[in-house]
Amino acid sequence: MNNERHILSAFDRDLEAVQAMVVKMGGMVESAIHDAASALDARDDELAEAVRRRDKAIDALEHQINDEAARLIALRAPRATDLRMVLSIIKISASLERVGDYAKNIAKRSHVLGDLPAIPGSGMALRRMSAAVETMMKDALDSYIQRDVALAEDVRQRDLEVDQMYNALFREFLTHMMEDARNITACMHLHFIAKNIERMGDHATGIAEQVIYLATGGLPEDTRPKGESVPRMTTEGA
Repeated sequence: MNNERHILSAFDRDLEAVQAMVVKMGGMVESAIHDAASALDARDDELAEAVRRRDKAIDALEHQINDEAARLIALRAPRATDLRMVLSIIKISASLERVGDYAKNIAKRSHVLGDLPAIPGSGMALRRMSAAVETMMKDALDSYIQRDVALAEDVRQRDLEVDQMYNALFREFLTHMMEDARNITACMHLHFIAKNIERMGDHATGIAEQVIYLATGGLPEDTRPKGESVPRMTTEGA
């Protein structure tokens, strides 16, 4: 009995350490979203470069989390509920890593857009969209830390608003391209950015769904609300 308590205590300590890594990674990703949007808005090449450079640290932390999670499974043989926790940690860290990649991709575009014609209204629309996703990510991570199912469900519902913003932007970019062929390159880059922000929202929603899974033992049965689908422009690297 004492030995079992010792093993459980060791597992709990290890699990807490891995969860602390996830929280740290989440903070890094929140900063990446914010700074990528700021770099784009201000055409700040130095800040954009910092976002690209910091992505390596996010990737490294995901690898560390995966290694520690695999070690927990191999050495501690967690019970069903604990195994669910470890598997969720792996999925959440994977979502965070992808969001970091999207932030890096956005940062790569800020320098290019500085040399292209400005597209009226696009800056404000992208700022609004990125702010919505940044708040979604913050709330998704808070719901994970607090095991707050209601907040997680709220994040999940807000993904519809992000989808609607993306669809509206898509149509705006098409209009600008049809009106003046000189706008095509800038609009293609801006569409790439908008699509990356929309995908960030998907991953924030995925994290929220993992919180629901942790609390209830099952993923939400109803289909996640999505905006009206629009045709995709083909963008390199999207």
